[in-house]
Amino acid sequence: MASALAAKMGFTSLLRKQARNFNVRICTVESDMEFSCEVKWKGKDLFDFVCRTLGLRETWFFGLQYNIKDTVAWLKMEKRVLDQEVPKEEPITLYFLAKFYPENAEEELVQDITQHLFFLQVKKKILEEEIHCPPEASVLLASYAVHAKYEDYDPSVHKPGFLAKEELLPKRVINLYQMTAEMWEERITACYAEHRGRTRDEAEMEYLKIAQDLDMYGINFFLIRNKKGTDLLLGVDALGLHIYEPDNRLTPKCSFPWNEIRNISYSDKEFTIQPVDKKKTSVFKFNSSRLRVNKLILQLCIGNHDLFVRRRRVNSLEVQQMKSQAREERARKQVERQRLQREKKLREEAERARDELKTRLIQLQDEAHMANDALLRSEQTADLLAEKAQIAEEEAKLLAQKAAEAETEMRRMKATAIRGQEERRLMEQKMLEAEMLALKMAEESERRAKEAELLKQDLQEARESERRAKHKLLEVTSRAVYASPGLPSDSMPPDLSFSKENLSFEFKDTDMKRLSMEIEKEKVEYMEKSKHLQEQLNELKTEIESLKMKERETPLDVIHNQNTEQGTSKHSNFKKLTLQSTKSRVAFFEEL
Repeated sequence: MASALAAKMGFTSLLRKQARNFNVRICTVESDMEFSCEVKWKGKDLFDFVCRTLGLRETWFFGLQYNIKDTVAWLKMEKRVLDQEVPKEEPITLYFLAKFYPENAEEELVQDITQHLFFLQVKKKILEEEIHCPPEASVLLASYAVHAKYEDYDPSVHKPGFLAKEELLPKRVINLYQMTAEMWEERITACYAEHRGRTRDEAEMEYLKIAQDLDMYGINFFLIRNKKGTDLLLGVDALGLHIYEPDNRLTPKCSFPWNEIRNISYSDKEFTIQPVDKKKTSVFKFNSSRLRVNKLILQLCIGNHDLFVRRRRVNSLEVQQMKSQAREERARKQVERQRLQREKKLREEAERARDELKTRLIQLQDEAHMANDALLRSEQTADLLAEKAQIAEEEAKLLAQKAAEAETEMRRMKATAIRGQEERRLMEQKMLEAEMLALKMAEESERRAKEAELLKQDLQEARESERRAKHKLLEVTSRAVYASPGLPSDSMPPDLSFSKENLSFEFKDTDMKRLSMEIEKEKVEYMEKSKHLQEQLNELKTEIESLKMKERETPLDVIHNQNTEQGTSKHSNFKKLTLQSTKSRVAFFEEL
């Protein structure tokens, strides 16, 4: 079987020698790409091709990683790709990842693409729990990740449930609390709403600034043994070498900063670190599990040490040029963002004024409808009063006619009264009665005439009311026409439209000076922001502390809580450990 496998590998190697090209699949944190490469390509040729494809200039942070047996390795730049221990099947799968981490992401990461790749990789490591993150920091980081994806919070768009399919928190944090997905989303959204006004790049940088203070950020761990054969962990990062106990990757037992290390070498499985003091008693030695692991440790040590030295020197012309271009780009983006904010504000004001005009127009239309209804009612009242006046007038005429008839009857009765005494008495009596009746009818006629006169006055008042109602309707109608866009420009309110020419903004040197002053101001306010960040984390911790299930805490959670209670942080612990002498640190390591 071994000979058959060797023959197969030899045949594959022969095919690669005969072929002109081979296929490679490059996996980044965000996407994959596959292309054909020439057989003669070295690792640097392939790496440069990938960087050009991504538009990346800060290449010194990254590398191409591949899996080999039960460990990983980084593609060597000076050797041909096919001469290294890369996977034999095609396409060859390589992972484009950050190999070295910056000490301060905000100052060192210049390009937006560099920042974005670091953001994606750190976010993935936190979610996969390769970097331990406390719960309160996880919520805050999740809010910045949401802002980087969705930008400013909008309640009308980002309604409850919009994060249901997002992976934002480590499973360890979710299992540690008696909280539903809706409760987690509510807290993340509350923090997300406070980040309004930031761009995607700013949100990603805030994410990295918080993440770089986590204890396991940017550290590569390797299992080692000291002279006594005690199992320990070696941590390699941007600051130096750290020694941990296997069950505690948060608090190192001793540390060796890069400025105290003169030489690093290995022989077989033994790794040697020569401090600056050159004393043989202070030589730091340890054993690793395999020779391949020593090679990987050496690569990481050399790369991190070179970057450590480079940070403390004057930037190269390339880096100065990149930073200058980045500053100009940030200034341009800031000016553009301010212009967009002004346009957005003007648009919102125009929309608000339009809504107010619409509301006023509707109000005027309602008033017009009400005036029209009042006019109709007054017209109906006037018609009714006119009809009543006509009836009263007819009744008065009828009463007058009856009074005339009664008077005629009285004269006739007087004429016939002379016929006889008896008839006269009777006639006098009847005449008296007729006079009384005529008097009553005359009084009734006079009363009816006065009532008709009053009705005429009411009719005149109704017509006057009708006239006033018509006049008011004309006033309301004229005001509505005044508010409509059909009137001349001199009677209209100020125009709310705007043109691009009026909103154009010329980029001047004063903008650069103002940006520099703002950067200085940010440096001065750094301590204040750190204090605010700590207060924000403490507030989040207090909110969810009552829902924690302590029995589900992992050993790293317990260690983190102890460090927090003691006031021990990543930087304070490193500073404390590096104050020790190299000899005492080496002795302590050997005694572990």
